[in-house]
Amino acid sequence: MELELSRFTDYKKKVLDNCSRIIVGKDDVITLVLTCFVCSGHVLLEDVPGTGKTMLLRAFAKTVGGDFKRIQFTPDLLPSDLTGIHFYNQKTGSFEFRPGPLLSNIVLADEINRATPRTQSSLLEAMEERQVTVDGVTMPLEEPFMVMATQNPLESYGTFPLPEAQIDRFFMKLSLGYMTREQEMRVLSRPATVSLLADLSQNVTAEETTYVRSAYREVMVSADVMAYLMDIIEGTRAESSFVGGVSTRGALALYQASQAFAALNGRSYVLPEDVKYLAPFVLQHRLGAGGKSGAKSEDFLKRILDKTRVPLEEQP
Repeated sequence: MELELSRFTDYKKKVLDNCSRIIVGKDDVITLVLTCFVCSGHVLLEDVPGTGKTMLLRAFAKTVGGDFKRIQFTPDLLPSDLTGIHFYNQKTGSFEFRPGPLLSNIVLADEINRATPRTQSSLLEAMEERQVTVDGVTMPLEEPFMVMATQNPLESYGTFPLPEAQIDRFFMKLSLGYMTREQEMRVLSRPATVSLLADLSQNVTAEETTYVRSAYREVMVSADVMAYLMDIIEGTRAESSFVGGVSTRGALALYQASQAFAALNGRSYVLPEDVKYLAPFVLQHRLGAGGKSGAKSEDFLKRILDKTRVPLEEQP
């Protein structure tokens, strides 16, 4: 497939322009969410309540279109509430399937870590294999399919840690953070976000989405950049402070994210800077920090990135 970079940059501009009407001053986070979407990945957005996590993901879902469902995760939520159930229809005298919200294109899992591990794990098959199994019947999910989850920090009351297997299935873990003083003053004085969101409409076509989600794999990754990426991955596995290093799934995610990020920025080749910039978002949540130091995984990853030699890449 021939790589038309203008289609990538136009797609990015449309998404940013639309989402920026709702979320002010967070173009970098929106671009990373878009990178996940292009790579058919899932995104986990963690931050304190009230920073706009849900509104960002709702705005993104409306921008790219498709069937959208929002699930509010609570401790009493059951796996069947997500996947759907077979129920007996007295009128027809037969069992019928009532699909759950997982059988959608874009699923917003709000406050995912407030549900029990049993319910959280019901997402595993859908996120990795793009299918759900109910009562022994397997049903494929329609593309594009993306799970966009929000979670509060684990210090929040009434939360359950996500299983490691599920954390690894999230393509990126992001954080919005607070706005600047000027940006927050603009938000305070504008109309309510809910009303702005109601006026938001789909801004890209299905054909454009299909193209960017398939053509990005044509972006070139040189041998030097590939070696640099693998140096980072192997560094996490050799670091004694980590309980476990990055898996092959994580390495593939970083490779694909670098390709998509380069294309969205109008380049047909990946730079080492792309890999270094994306590494914390793609790899950090996949690492378990251990040892006596008690330092966080981001500190160890930063140290690995700092000591890994960056190749001098010439433009092809």
